Amino acid sequence: MTFLARGDVALSVAITSVTTLLAPIVTPALIYLLASQWIEVSAAAMFWSIVQVVILPIVLGVLAQYLLREKVKVCVDALPLVSVAAIVAIVAAVVAGNQARIATSGLMIFAVVVLHNGLGLLIGYLLGRACGLGVAKRKTLSIEVGMQNSGLGVALATAHFSPLAAVPSAIFSVWHNISGPLAATLLRRFKDDEADAPAPATSAAAAR
Repeated sequence: MTFLARGDVALSVAITSVTTLLAPIVTPALIYLLASQWIEVSAAAMFWSIVQVVILPIVLGVLAQYLLREKVKVCVDALPLVSVAAIVAIVAAVVAGNQARIATSGLMIFAVVVLHNGLGLLIGYLLGRACGLGVAKRKTLSIEVGMQNSGLGVALATAHFSPLAAVPSAIFSVWHNISGPLAATLLRRFKDDEADAPAPATSAAAAR
């Protein structure tokens, strides 16, 4: 989405890498601090779940790329389709298991998901502006804050809480496929400023 929005792709990769590495520590800590008053939260169990869902696949992917380079190249084109099919199956399972509850509170959950997504996109952009970042970096922060790992949310909610807790993440899995392209199209229209322009190369004549 950052690429489509003409944001700073390098910054996006850096933020995603850092947040991925911090997720096993930060996510359980935040949930424990914010929700332990109402529900039982096992930070250690959640840490291990995130390692299994996020870190372990990355490690296995890097090893596969290193050890089975040619064979991996054959499978690369099919992986996006496999990913989409897996997400659809997970969302369908969550929705099917909570039909009655979604029927009674689905509209409210959907409204909260849309609000959460919209506020994230807006706050990310405004935060970048407040920090004096260029337009391209503001776009990147907007998308990084507004778009979340809904697959991880579904996995954690299903494993550690009630099935209903997975519904918002499941709905977000569908919604961000709509809001993401819309946000990227809108942000793409924002013109880059001088802070995003590369510094002009110094010519040999000027150096003299």
